[in-house]
Amino acid sequence: MKYKGVLIVVKDCSRALDFYRNMFGFQLVKDNDGNMELTNNLYLQEVSYWESFTGKKSIPNSNQSELYFEEPDIEEFVKRLDALYPETEYVNRLITHSWGQKAVRFYDPDGNLIEVGTPM
Repeated sequence: MKYKGVLIVVKDCSRALDFYRNMFGFQLVKDNDGNMELTNNLYLQEVSYWESFTGKKSIPNSNQSELYFEEPDIEEFVKRLDALYPETEYVNRLITHSWGQKAVRFYDPDGNLIEVGTPM
């Protein structure tokens, strides 16, 4: 068995691709009409397919997992996020943890939780 990556459910793959390209530099590897493979082993699947395949309802903003990224210039990252996606829903704005790491948590446009922290 081989681990391939993380699949997240999105409303629209093209819109999600734009977000992950603009904010994190991901690129499209393969487009299978409602299912996309991006660089860094991130997979996007449109909610209509996911719900059809699983027989379950997708639950945005469920907080069961998060995508975690590290960014040395986190202040600049947050400025870019606010400029490009002013409607972003934050879980927490930029904070500094007791161990010194700065971090921000927010939802992507489809309700997938993301954390960006400074490298440890």
